[in-house]
Amino acid sequence: MDEPISKDPLHGMTLKAILEDLVARHGWPELAERVPLRCFSHLPSVSSSLRFLRKTDWARAKVERLYLEDQRLMERNAKRNRRRAAMRTHRAEQEEAGEPQAGDADA
Repeated sequence: MDEPISKDPLHGMTLKAILEDLVARHGWPELAERVPLRCFSHLPSVSSSLRFLRKTDWARAKVERLYLEDQRLMERNAKRNRRRAAMRTHRAEQEEAGEPQAGDADA
């Protein structure tokens, strides 16, 4: 039979991949600001942070929540950027065709 598809947005993601992505996107100083953990602010490293996060459920939950919020924000921004690009393309096509724009004084 078919296996049910997981509804967990972190399904298949390792904690290491999540942490490395957050560090690459924000850097250790900003990560320490967003999730105030000593392992992010004092001599941070992926390996020491992973050891702490694997032992501490509440800290891991905070990191996972930050990752999910970042993912949602990136998706929303990408969607908005695609929509804006489509609008620019549409306007450029109208200008090439000589169609008046909404708000033009000539129309």
